[in-house]
Amino acid sequence: MNATEQKPSIAFYSTKPYDIEAFNANNTAGFNINYLDAHLTPKTVKLAEGHQAVCAFVNDTLDEKVLTALKALGVQTIVMRCAGFNNVDVPKAAELGMRVLRVPAYSPYAVAEHALALIMTLNRKTYKAFNRVRDGNFLLDGLVGFDVHGKTVGVIGTGKIGEIFASIMKGMGCTVLAYDPYPNDAVKAMGATYVSLDDLLAQSDMVSLHCPLMPATYHMINDASVAKMKKGSMLINTSRGGLIETQAVIDGLKTGQIGALGLDVYEEEGDLFFEDLSCDVIHDDVFSRLLTFPNVLITGHQAFLTQEALHNIARTTIANLEDAFASRTSVNEVK
Repeated sequence: MNATEQKPSIAFYSTKPYDIEAFNANNTAGFNINYLDAHLTPKTVKLAEGHQAVCAFVNDTLDEKVLTALKALGVQTIVMRCAGFNNVDVPKAAELGMRVLRVPAYSPYAVAEHALALIMTLNRKTYKAFNRVRDGNFLLDGLVGFDVHGKTVGVIGTGKIGEIFASIMKGMGCTVLAYDPYPNDAVKAMGATYVSLDDLLAQSDMVSLHCPLMPATYHMINDASVAKMKKGSMLINTSRGGLIETQAVIDGLKTGQIGALGLDVYEEEGDLFFEDLSCDVIHDDVFSRLLTFPNVLITGHQAFLTQEALHNIARTTIANLEDAFASRTSVNEVK
């Protein structure tokens, strides 16, 4: 058996071309990576047979049933090539003696800058202008925006991404309000003011979500919180879809309580995002309803998608695998 054959094998689920490029360029450990198009589900878990680890992404399923099946196949390690791990049954993994590692930070600038892109696109209606000009329509009616400078921006969640987003908005001349149970000194130092969630919603012209999905944040944007928002304000979510109760936001859009909505994530995105469904009928009626609003902009979970982020994800994931196979502790392990 040669050295290459002795290297551990990784079942790499939900593969896209940019994943292959980034991981092939950064696989300095020489792991045998089996790139699979399929999502990890109870039906596809058998594809992990003969592998020592599984590499998964945000829309893969790692519940009790899948983890138990992976363990029976000999899989010892789960590496998530993302920061979130809400789709992993972590207690079950621990019970089975399986290690779960993630990429806590890959490029916070990528996500923060995408949040700004959603704001500016919705505000200045560049998506409408693009289509008009291509049709030879140079009228400016209906394209009026507002100066971002001088507006109040609410940042919910001030970890690294929220901190960078707050810095960007401060640089644009905004007043920044922040809400987080654990205030960030760097955010305070830049002149942002921590307030209660109710005060943030009531005062902000734009609200951007940058917090993890957990029981305490699930559907934090709901009927009650939408009612507390400043009328006509803009809501941006580049974090996790489950932070928003979608029907509550639809109702807010219909009444004008929410003036514009920018989403890079959606609670039921698992059956939609990262796939080409352009020739299919979308059966998610709630998502289809969102698409009917002229003041809603949705991107398909692409906020992370920069060259820098992809390479950082690959490097960290490879390092996580090296730590796991060497039985070393890792700061990236999910406990």
